[in-house]
Amino acid sequence: MRASTQRRFVEGPAGKIECAVDEPDGSPRGAVLIAHPHPLYGGTLDNKVVQTLARAFVELGYESWRPNFRGIGESEGKYDEGRGEVDDLAAVFHALKSSGIVLTGFSFGAAMQARLAEKLKKESQLKPERLVLVGVAVVHFETPAVPADTLVIHGERDETVPLAAVLDWARPQELPIVLVPGADHFFNHKLHSLRSIVGGSWR
Repeated sequence: MRASTQRRFVEGPAGKIECAVDEPDGSPRGAVLIAHPHPLYGGTLDNKVVQTLARAFVELGYESWRPNFRGIGESEGKYDEGRGEVDDLAAVFHALKSSGIVLTGFSFGAAMQARLAEKLKKESQLKPERLVLVGVAVVHFETPAVPADTLVIHGERDETVPLAAVLDWARPQELPIVLVPGADHFFNHKLHSLRSIVGGSWR
């Protein structure tokens, strides 16, 4: 993302997990854990939506952690259909030395973060400060209900995950959706809008 990005490794259930870490200016107010899109379809920690989320949170004063899922980059292991991927996120979550941790993700990564939040709740462990889900892949992966203060952002013209499907998922939860007009799944030419929504939704 920038010259100061560090590569760090966390020990996970399938071996080491490669992470890109960006520090804010001054003391961090917390940490953000960002999950990338589907690893079998080109998803990595360098995805442009993931990098945009990292920039937005660094500007908000958070230390940003972007892990590569197992089998991607220098992360060990192999794709596990979403099961091991949640365990990998949990390993990084517990490795973070922060009192306030935000979970965010894009597409597949967003669905995995919803699963992680449910897992942490069931295990009565440290809860995340908040969730931010972008283009959440509800049509491809079982995605549990999320906390009421979750920020859900979706593109109007998303053909990978149709808006109607996300509304069907959100409706029983009475969960608002922030819609980006004209945006496709990858927010092409709309990344500035995504960044502004995240920045404007925080205090």
